[in-house]
Amino acid sequence: MFEDLESKLANALKKIKGQALITEQDAQEVLKNIKFALLEADVNYKVVKGIEQELKEKLIGKEIEKNLTPFQTIIDTVHKELTQALGGESTAFIINTKPFIIMLVGIQGSGKTTTCAKLAKLLKSKGRQVLLVACDIYRPAAIKQLQTLGKQLDIPVFSKENLKPQDIAKASIEYAKTSGRDVIIIDTAGRLQIDELLMQELVIMKNTVKPNEVLLVVDSMIGQESVNIAKKFNDDVGISGLIFTKMDADARGGALLSVKRIVDKPVKFIGIGEKISDLEQFYPDRIASRILGMGDILTLIDQAKNQIDENEQKQLQRKLKKNQFTLDDFLGQLKKIQKMGSIANIIKMIPGLNKIKLSNTDDFEVEIKRITAIIQSMTKKEKENYKIIDANRKRRIAKGSGTDVQSINKLLKQFEEMNKMMKGLDKNKALNIMKNLGK
Repeated sequence: MFEDLESKLANALKKIKGQALITEQDAQEVLKNIKFALLEADVNYKVVKGIEQELKEKLIGKEIEKNLTPFQTIIDTVHKELTQALGGESTAFIINTKPFIIMLVGIQGSGKTTTCAKLAKLLKSKGRQVLLVACDIYRPAAIKQLQTLGKQLDIPVFSKENLKPQDIAKASIEYAKTSGRDVIIIDTAGRLQIDELLMQELVIMKNTVKPNEVLLVVDSMIGQESVNIAKKFNDDVGISGLIFTKMDADARGGALLSVKRIVDKPVKFIGIGEKISDLEQFYPDRIASRILGMGDILTLIDQAKNQIDENEQKQLQRKLKKNQFTLDDFLGQLKKIQKMGSIANIIKMIPGLNKIKLSNTDDFEVEIKRITAIIQSMTKKEKENYKIIDANRKRRIAKGSGTDVQSINKLLKQFEEMNKMMKGLDKNKALNIMKNLGK
């Protein structure tokens, strides 16, 4: 996400790094480079002009704050401006009615049905009783797809045969009330392209069910065309916000920077992968930090919280204190890391580490799979006490996991080193922790 833009902005800003003050010539040069970086990232030209003008007013003649360098001052100013361009504040749902109705709209191929399920999972994790409603009666297998996703999430899917989409949506409201569902997510029909028939149908449905939110799902990979689609849907139907899908595959990200100023509607969520859990609430300030290569530790913490069971973590802490951390526990922690996404994406969110250029992050994924196979080939006693694993046991484990004895030795050494680090954590020996972190 934003890889190209991040790289170009970094090049634009580094030219002033180390200078004692911002001259007008320096500011003009940085602004010119920022302008080109934004244009190459497919940001709308009018939006670029607006950002350039506002940065010019804020940078030229600006006094350097105490304890800040000129470079830090420019970074701070650009960060604030990007945050404003992205929408300023995050706009989460305010669910104050029951049932709270969310209607998802968009053209075919934008990932609308999958996004319905992702949003349902996100809301369910916050304690909401969600009902999915299948109103796409035209696309082959659309209803079946939603039902399959609903079954995976243990979320009911409401559908009716031989009814118009607006009548299905209307009937779902009564069903939600009688079944105790407090959030309804309606999957509407899309088209291969925008047409008047699609718009008329959506307007009728909107007038029939009076949704609290009408969210447009757009594919970030189509660039500025997504902004044109958003403008058309907003003019004809009226939307309350947007969900951008496939952000993990969009290296430029220009549409995301353009849509708020062109359409004046906020981005509420972004899809960051193919997994059903790969949907994030949109925070403009955090995204601005990612664009500037500053990491995004808050989103990383949010992702970690979703994988942590409080009772399980307390039990793990007790094990660590008693030096009872086993290979099974180790494998459990690795699986939690995997659920948070790719190692490459995790590293990019950590300030400092996000500057590291890894030659091949796929090696990390391969290594985790190898470790998993090795540990799963061990007996219960071996997992609980790795010190009993002798040469014969190593050969048996290697055969069972499709690896070799060298791989077993490597894992056991890593586990032993990690146990030493855990002891360091318990005693708050910060220096030892940092040394072991490198290992």
